[in-house]
Amino acid sequence: MAISAFGNLAVLSLLLLTVTSAITASNTAHENFLHCFFNHTQPSDASSHLVYTPNTTAYNTILRSSIQNIRFLYSSTTEKPVLIVTPTNESHVQASVVCSRKYGLNIRVRSGGHDYEGMSYVSDHVVFVIVDLANLRSITIDAEHGTAWVQAGATLGELYYTIGVKSKTTGFTAGVCPTIGVGGHISGGGIGMISRKYGAAADNVIDAQLVDAHGRLLNRESMGEDLFWAIRGGGAASFGIVLSYKVKLADVPPVVTAFNINRNLRQNATYLVSRWQQIAEKSDENLYMRVIALAVDDSATGNRTIQATFNSLFLGSCKELVTLMEKNFPELGFDAKDCSGSEMSWLESVLFFAGYSNKSVNILLDRRPQYNSSFKAKSDFVREPIPETEWEKIWKFLLEAKDEPLVMIMEPFGGRLSEISESAIPFPHRKGNLYMIQYFMRWFEIDPAVTKRHLDWMRKLYGFMTPYVSSHPRAAYLNYKDIDLGRTVKHTTYEDAMVWGTKYFKNTFRRLAYVKAKVDPSNFFRNEQSIPPLLVL
Repeated sequence: MAISAFGNLAVLSLLLLTVTSAITASNTAHENFLHCFFNHTQPSDASSHLVYTPNTTAYNTILRSSIQNIRFLYSSTTEKPVLIVTPTNESHVQASVVCSRKYGLNIRVRSGGHDYEGMSYVSDHVVFVIVDLANLRSITIDAEHGTAWVQAGATLGELYYTIGVKSKTTGFTAGVCPTIGVGGHISGGGIGMISRKYGAAADNVIDAQLVDAHGRLLNRESMGEDLFWAIRGGGAASFGIVLSYKVKLADVPPVVTAFNINRNLRQNATYLVSRWQQIAEKSDENLYMRVIALAVDDSATGNRTIQATFNSLFLGSCKELVTLMEKNFPELGFDAKDCSGSEMSWLESVLFFAGYSNKSVNILLDRRPQYNSSFKAKSDFVREPIPETEWEKIWKFLLEAKDEPLVMIMEPFGGRLSEISESAIPFPHRKGNLYMIQYFMRWFEIDPAVTKRHLDWMRKLYGFMTPYVSSHPRAAYLNYKDIDLGRTVKHTTYEDAMVWGTKYFKNTFRRLAYVKAKVDPSNFFRNEQSIPPLLVL
């Protein structure tokens, strides 16, 4: 049916009125927030360096300051914050919660900006405030008791630096990227190069400070063991704003051994990766040997090949490692000649695995994003070795994905990771897992068509790997967040969220939903993959 010109004008007027009303409501909400915020903080805190609005000169600089995945900045399906709060003390965080809740604003919390799906700094069409914790990054080491208090806005690099310069025989078990924020990383689990010896980062949390949905500042004793359990691997953003963690530090030897060994298809890479599956999970807990596989050009033949890099850390001398490798993995060919330059302190090994081998340890204090790029990742857990003949099919897929920067990073389990109960904390990926796979790709173009092509290939690879990985559920790692698994909205039910929730959390998902209902029944703290409250009638 045709619509008259008058009808078109009426519809347009209605749309403009709706949009104008929405904008006015948004502006009113954030103006009310500002009045409320400064009423709840000290008068001396009313500084232009604390809260940024979109018309503030520094707004875009602050917004982009720690964004690691720039594809969300150019997305037409996401919204930017109406306000950015950069707290310098606990009261600013408390005021942010109280005032956001009072005026119907959603909160997103950012520590390092590494959130794989950008949920800490963009949103699906809700009016929201970012609480950026970058100024809350103090680190206090208690050498006598082997513990540290670290604020959530610190980066792993800052934590490693502070530990390593104080003692050459102390470390911490967490990831390899130095610009990752402590708050998000620990709350999702935290796997790294000494995890087979000391477990995940979240396994080593012994206290925390958190602002809850009512704006209360709580510690382990006052929050209770249920909430304390949930924020160690369950994604703290669903439950509150973690301000700091007290963590148990790790004893490391004064000399460790770090090395890379590259093998391509001409050098028996397929057999070696297949063999690695048999021994990596069972090997000495002092050895962490992961495999990074990708398609590259073979300089000797000019053809495309698969390169498998055995990227490894041993908590001990190279001489000890040679003996261990000769016994457990002689096929790799690691021997005394590989020891040259491979011995170093634990802190120097942090530089090695971050790709900073020739730089000063001071670079760990550099918080700036390492890349101005886009990326996408997915994850899987492998419980049965993949046959060598099937690896040949996987390599064929990677070789056929021309111009696609697909990488497979395989992290070994076993040791302490597998000794801890699946229910000890919400991170449930324990005994029975041989290794975890991260599928990763990075690109620098901002063309939407290029982005779509890359995302399509990533999804094809994930689908291709289905027969080889865990099932019922097909498990995933929360810190490699993947929106393709499903998303929640304000009124998503527990049953709806099980689509993605059981993949990340397996049987601990139900307990997380009970805790959510106990501490945040109105679902104030929410994002596209937050825990929904499971209310008990």
